[in-house]
Amino acid sequence: MPIINTSQGVGGILNNFRSLVKGAEKITFVGTPGFCTPFAELLGFVVRDQKLAFVSSLDFEKARSVYMTYEGMQLGELTDAHADVVVLLGGLAMPKTGINPEKAKDVATKILEGSEKRKIIGVCFQSMFMQQKWDEVINFDYIINSDMAVEVLGF
Repeated sequence: MPIINTSQGVGGILNNFRSLVKGAEKITFVGTPGFCTPFAELLGFVVRDQKLAFVSSLDFEKARSVYMTYEGMQLGELTDAHADVVVLLGGLAMPKTGINPEKAKDVATKILEGSEKRKIIGVCFQSMFMQQKWDEVINFDYIINSDMAVEVLGF
């Protein structure tokens, strides 16, 4: 996959994400509980006027809405997971989850059933999808890959 854009920081992730999903009526995030949920909520904030859902651990039938509250984005009631865009979050590919890419691909295909726009986007850190070879199994349209530098300062 060729690099089509580079940027930095959280703003870079969010601005690129917003541009990739422009025109979608509904976006469904798929990720692990706890680790991926806040990333879905963060990404969802920049597209909060669109219909949003979160599927935890590939459990299609238990998709939850993602909606804006005074405190920020939150998970809500059960909702239909079908969407124009599916966003696979990198926590799924972490080896300790035991989730295989073939099952994730099946869930992504199910989410996109009936959509004419059909887009699969991966959002990961430290090349997780590429390291675990998910990009060889899933036909991503785009992957937003980011690295994080961490500094702990003591005073």
